[in-house]
Amino acid sequence: MANSKPRVLATRLFPPDVEARLTAHFDAVLNPEDRLYDSPSLTKAAAGCDAIMCAAGDSLNAATIAALPTSIRMIATFSVGYEHVDVAAAAKRNILVANTPDVLTDATADIAMLCLLGAARRAHEGAALLRAHHWVGWAPTQLMGTHVTGKRLGIFGMGRIGQAMADRARAFRMQIHYSNRSRLSPDEEKGAVFHANPDDMLAHCDFLSINAPMTPQTRKWVNAERIARLPKGAIVVNTARGGVVDDEALIAALKSGHLASAGLDVFDGEPKLHQGYYDLTNAFLLPHMGSATVETRNAMGFKALDNLETYLLRNQTPPNLVTA
Repeated sequence: MANSKPRVLATRLFPPDVEARLTAHFDAVLNPEDRLYDSPSLTKAAAGCDAIMCAAGDSLNAATIAALPTSIRMIATFSVGYEHVDVAAAAKRNILVANTPDVLTDATADIAMLCLLGAARRAHEGAALLRAHHWVGWAPTQLMGTHVTGKRLGIFGMGRIGQAMADRARAFRMQIHYSNRSRLSPDEEKGAVFHANPDDMLAHCDFLSINAPMTPQTRKWVNAERIARLPKGAIVVNTARGGVVDDEALIAALKSGHLASAGLDVFDGEPKLHQGYYDLTNAFLLPHMGSATVETRNAMGFKALDNLETYLLRNQTPPNLVTA
């Protein structure tokens, strides 16, 4: 007897609990080796499938979507950001696109604070010194970093993650400045200083945290001109998308000493990040770990499955539908 369950292609190896639910409710095409699909192999693997469950890094651009089998009705991404999916191209094919908001806010804000603290307190240099067996003991001037408590934190993009970052920073008595497409309500603002023009915020940033989505307007927003507006010795943190930062400009500022350090969890073109970062001792670098807790990754997968089940099994609008 033919399998009557809708067929779903899983482009990556997802957490065990997520794949267990996926295989229970769908005819799942899994990827146990977690091999990366290029466009031709993805379109081939999607043959006969009703939907694709993808992740950040999968290039579902216009050309790939145009080549997908006619059977594909939905793309559910295991992520909040969906810049890797050409939503307009999907709409032309009547393919729905859904994402997973709300579930990774705290985990990503935690990593943002880790990047801030790691960069400020020279954590990479300290760990490297210790692991290389070069530490000879405490010294009065050893690895003096930047004091965090009481400093000014500018947040570019005050959505859920930006607000969660601000809440954490307030525990360090940091003064919060922010710029957002729209001003928050007083209850959400919690005394933070709003800057309608983000360029006006930069002079008030001892720390600058990037929490804005990747859009054509934010592409390489952190450029040489804006970095120059930051106070000398400022620290840049990015846990949003690597493309919001101009790598050449940031690396130059870290080398010149205009910026004290940077804490980065995301990179343009990752995993092939700019080679200039590797030799910078004042760059605290993490491999896109923002949502990497068991609880958060399961919640992301379950939300992606909520979207798939709502549409494919109940023929209803997915709860997290995105539009171009």
